[in-house]
Amino acid sequence: MTGYPHVLYLHGFRSSPRSFKARVMQERMTALGRAGALICPQLPASPKAAMQLALLLAERHAPHNLAIVGSSLGGFYATWLAERLGVRAVLLNPAVDPLKNLEQHVGVTTNWHSDEPFEFRRDYIDELAELKIARITRPERYFLLAATGDEVLDYRDMLAHYPGARQHLIEGGDHAMSAYPQHVDAVLAFCQPDLDRPATRAP
Repeated sequence: MTGYPHVLYLHGFRSSPRSFKARVMQERMTALGRAGALICPQLPASPKAAMQLALLLAERHAPHNLAIVGSSLGGFYATWLAERLGVRAVLLNPAVDPLKNLEQHVGVTTNWHSDEPFEFRRDYIDELAELKIARITRPERYFLLAATGDEVLDYRDMLAHYPGARQHLIEGGDHAMSAYPQHVDAVLAFCQPDLDRPATRAP
């Protein structure tokens, strides 16, 4: 993986750097001798604060030495960052319109991996609205992995939101993307800085 860039991994709602997909990324990049190239922060509950942190970390390497991988809400964030910074992004069962999905979670909830409580405030919905990308530019920068069996988000919304991007449908599966170890090499290959290759739609 010559010229392999830093990868900023953005976890989903109530998740953390200890998530299954984040650990798969860490293990694979370690095996490739690139452990130090993975950036995987714990994101604040506030979308505005989360993007301030992500920008602080990303701008050290963007645009030529950075790619972003985002899962669920992290995919929504990754899209905003990719448009802002002009970098590649891989989206794993991304949230397309989290405003409607997260309205029900306003209040005090817990982190999946620590049971640590945190508050998701109503004004965070407004912060999400400010980050929404109505239409992506340069679709060749994007690689969408979507599971048809996602029990949280509708894969058809994902396909429609990333027209022209490389798209790979996982038949069945789940929101957690349990089959991710089978796809991590394709994700890391896409992260390599070769922006001039044409976009393709995977079968």
